[in-house]
Amino acid sequence: MDVAIIKYNAGNIRSVDYALKRIGVEAVITDDKDKLLKADKIIFPGVGEAETTMRHLRVNQLDTFIKDLKQPVLGICLGMQLMCATSEEGNTDCLGIFDVPVKRFIAQKHTDKVPHMGWNTISHYKSDLFKGFTHDEFVYFVHSFYVPVCEETAAQTDYIHPFSAALHKDNFYATQFHPEKSGAAGEHILRNFLNI
Repeated sequence: MDVAIIKYNAGNIRSVDYALKRIGVEAVITDDKDKLLKADKIIFPGVGEAETTMRHLRVNQLDTFIKDLKQPVLGICLGMQLMCATSEEGNTDCLGIFDVPVKRFIAQKHTDKVPHMGWNTISHYKSDLFKGFTHDEFVYFVHSFYVPVCEETAAQTDYIHPFSAALHKDNFYATQFHPEKSGAAGEHILRNFLNI
């Protein structure tokens, strides 16, 4: 199986690559559109800022390219947010794969910390990404912006209020958390994606 990681100006590409190696998968890290089109599975990772990253994707014509991909695509963290319609981070127009906005966390009480950072549970599974999950699982989050619960929500987490921990529509899958940093549960999710 050919697995490609989209190379662009956002972080955590190497940690995703290492996580795949741990489960025996050698991925290619590339922004070459021909190589991406030939891949069986594509991972769209990201740690960074929405406005700057969307500008980079547009300059390199990766914005329309990603939207038109037909094989399974997994967005991670910023990758998931960029797959949405808009982001309050820089009032940015994003890819629009998921027709839902990305909103900024606003603390409701003094104990609420933003960013939401660390381990939290996911539940309400509605995707093959979570095949074999029978109860709430702990995964690792680092984010200041969130996707509200919507029609495409594939898993939920509660922090300040419920939000989408994962999304799924057609061949596009996405997680707000970092499966590559989420231990056994994260490896299970990556394997499930590769088996789709």
